[in-house]
Amino acid sequence: MKPFIVLISTFIITIIALKLAKRPLSYPLAGQIAMSCMLVFTAVGHFIFTKGMTAMLPEFIPLKIEVVIASGLLEIAFAIGLLFPAYRQLTGWALILFFIFTLPVNIRSAIQNINYQTGELNGPGLHYLWFRVPLQMLFIGWVYFSAIKNNILH
Repeated sequence: MKPFIVLISTFIITIIALKLAKRPLSYPLAGQIAMSCMLVFTAVGHFIFTKGMTAMLPEFIPLKIEVVIASGLLEIAFAIGLLFPAYRQLTGWALILFFIFTLPVNIRSAIQNINYQTGELNGPGLHYLWFRVPLQMLFIGWVYFSAIKNNILH
């Protein structure tokens, strides 16, 4: 829920800032900035809640701490890439793949009631998926329409 709030509030703030600065209103730009801010926000969680996030990963994945840290760094790289027109489309496609590949980890964590902050088995559970799966689809669509489709058309 927090990433969604960051995404929407940053989008609205960016639209307002563009209007106040008397700049051309660009929903794709506002979407790119909002997604970048959300990615930095979620990346911070990888460094603060490293232990809890390692519990989300399946047993067969080695070097869990390194994977969690690397995925946080990757989110920061995506956040930066979305802000540079030369890298935006490639970053958008890579980010969509990232969202697709991380969805099973979120589903597994919900099924096992894993709390991403502590790693304990007192997480939100299966009902969380009613929010998380559509949210992941929203993120994918958001990236497509703000970073990829916009780049193709212009």
